[in-house]
Amino acid sequence: MAKDLGVGIIGCGNISTAYLTLASMFKGYTILAVADINMDSANARAVEFGVRAETVDALLAADDIDLVINLTIPAAHVDVSRAILQAGKHVYSEKPFVLSLAEAQELGEIATAKGLRIGSAPDTFLGASHQLAREIIDSGTIGKVTSGTAVVMGPGMEDWHPNPDFFFVKGGGPILDMGPYYICNLVQLLGPVKKVTSFTGAASPTRTISNGPRNGETVPVETPTTIHAILSFESGAIITLLASWDVWKNDHPIMELYGTEGTMNIPDPNWFGGVVTLTERSGDAVPKSWDHPFAVPNFEEVHANYRGAGLADMALSIAAGIPHRCNADFASHVVEVLTAILEAGETGQVMTMKTTCTRPDPLGPEQARTLLA
Repeated sequence: MAKDLGVGIIGCGNISTAYLTLASMFKGYTILAVADINMDSANARAVEFGVRAETVDALLAADDIDLVINLTIPAAHVDVSRAILQAGKHVYSEKPFVLSLAEAQELGEIATAKGLRIGSAPDTFLGASHQLAREIIDSGTIGKVTSGTAVVMGPGMEDWHPNPDFFFVKGGGPILDMGPYYICNLVQLLGPVKKVTSFTGAASPTRTISNGPRNGETVPVETPTTIHAILSFESGAIITLLASWDVWKNDHPIMELYGTEGTMNIPDPNWFGGVVTLTERSGDAVPKSWDHPFAVPNFEEVHANYRGAGLADMALSIAAGIPHRCNADFASHVVEVLTAILEAGETGQVMTMKTTCTRPDPLGPEQARTLLA
């Protein structure tokens, strides 16, 4: 039996809690240490979860660390992931993987030269509902998917986040913050994207924080906060993506796919569970479910949260010498799609993708159970 990979974390912000809390339910890796440029943050996480606190340099030099999870802010992802790879360690990055295709290609070249693996969140597309949707598509139940919609809308983060600045600068905005969940799921369901175009805008040049110690302070908006995009897939499917932080309320379905034989409604790709609804031809809408371990609510008794599944799949795949699902080609293609949407909004052009990828292998119920401790 292969030894678990020793894992370290760089970046001890809020998302680190999810990785540290959920790690014990998965096989293949053990989190041993955390690091942050703020040692107080690292020490606090270390005490909370019984791991050791390190400086970033010490963690990168540690002999028992085989893989490092990059949980820094998006603008720092490429620099931190580069340092991890140059230290001879595999890297698994929080989303978005990087902020440009050039950055993704650079990291890919380093990893290839050193014989290392790159992985990236989100791994929510491995969740029960999204894998059920994959099974329905692959079985031909709704026929050939010809079109669809994906919608992520809300009022923004300034009402609840005490320091929302990074949401509204380069690397933020609804496309790069929430878009990875939607594009990853669409690519695993439909395959790679061929072309995109979009129109973008922002409702206001500033946002006003309405909570915490900075209540009343304004922050600048430097990235689009409303995006209407059209994605043309290599499969022939055409998807409309609506992403906005300028909407108080909407009643759009989160994700719907329209096939030659029926319609499928897919739940929020930010979570692993939820109800898939299927309508075959002119019949009634029928909820679908299956006995998948990632369907079980484990967060606030409502949501299924199995963040770390992609990391477990990566760790076990490294040990077995087989490809992992949240891989560099997949993540790089998603980054190109996301950044092309923003570029199309600036230029008015139709952007043709330079990259492609294969759909990650499906993760059915039995395969998912192999990831669990």
